[in-house]
Amino acid sequence: MDLLTAPGPEFLMTNRWTALALVTVLIAALVCRTLTVVLAPRAVSRIVRLERTSSALVSSERALGTAAGAGLALVLLLQVRSLAASGSDLVVLPEVALAVLIGAAQLVTVVAIVSAAYRLVGIVEDVVEAIDSDDELDGSEKTVVSALESALRFIILFIGGVFVADAFGLDLTSLLAGLGISGLALALAAKDTISNFFGAVTVLLDRPFKVGDWIIVDGSEGEVVEINLRTTILRTSVDTILTVPNANLVSTPVENWGKRRWRRWQTALHLDLGSDPQAVDTFCDQVMEAIRSNPKTLREEASWCSVDGISAQSIDVGVNLYWDISSSVEEREAREDLVLTIVRLAKDLGLEFHDARIRQSR
Repeated sequence: MDLLTAPGPEFLMTNRWTALALVTVLIAALVCRTLTVVLAPRAVSRIVRLERTSSALVSSERALGTAAGAGLALVLLLQVRSLAASGSDLVVLPEVALAVLIGAAQLVTVVAIVSAAYRLVGIVEDVVEAIDSDDELDGSEKTVVSALESALRFIILFIGGVFVADAFGLDLTSLLAGLGISGLALALAAKDTISNFFGAVTVLLDRPFKVGDWIIVDGSEGEVVEINLRTTILRTSVDTILTVPNANLVSTPVENWGKRRWRRWQTALHLDLGSDPQAVDTFCDQVMEAIRSNPKTLREEASWCSVDGISAQSIDVGVNLYWDISSSVEEREAREDLVLTIVRLAKDLGLEFHDARIRQSR
């Protein structure tokens, strides 16, 4: 027997060649992890053709590396066990120790894969953005992305749980049989979760709202941020997060402000009591003309600007119009432009707005 085939002296229940093999497995796993962390995000970005590195890839790169390294270690340890089973004198290691090492490598591999897959779900939005023609996701596309990500996370956790149970050596057949026997009890305990799941399905099928819409549900209101399998997330006007169970969206009326065909705006202008009547009449005509010529207004037959009344302090002019606008930000900007136009028209006609403070000081 030469030096290469000699088993060598035993040390800590093994020999030098077995110890060298285990060290080699560890080094190979670490090198594989490092290479995966560096190369995997670039490879995925090129395959999916992303213009920029996805944040989901960045957050999952360590888990991907750990999965690759642990997977390689598992394969090499299985080779070591196969060599030991063949009766080779090169491998001297208790079967229990080898089984523990293989089980640990399998568990780390499964957990790392589940963790990486869970974090990689965020790449769905990047892929949709990459293939979207206008480079900007609308509400419907964001709704689909939110629902798809939620469903993928559920599937990943379910499948991952099965593999983790297998890594721990649990008998899945007996486990499933036990679940079948106690299925009724579990269904009763999880009735709220089941109701929320079917509520999510109803929302996705009926589409009463989409991501980006402003809705009111049971007295609570906010912008739809996410639609998940169990809950819908709203962001309120004070920038807080509101979680609404999907079951409530089926049994409670939902008022969707995002579905409005138009946005109505009414205001009252109080002109000084000493204003020239002819100038006031001209002012109303010019304001109405500004409303008609504005490309962001509609329903001209229902819009008006006229004198509503007169009081002891002012001549009251009422304005009513309808915006053909879908965004609150766009509405504010259009309203600002119109208000400034009204102010300029009044100034050109020599009209002054009533100020109760000045009237009371006289």
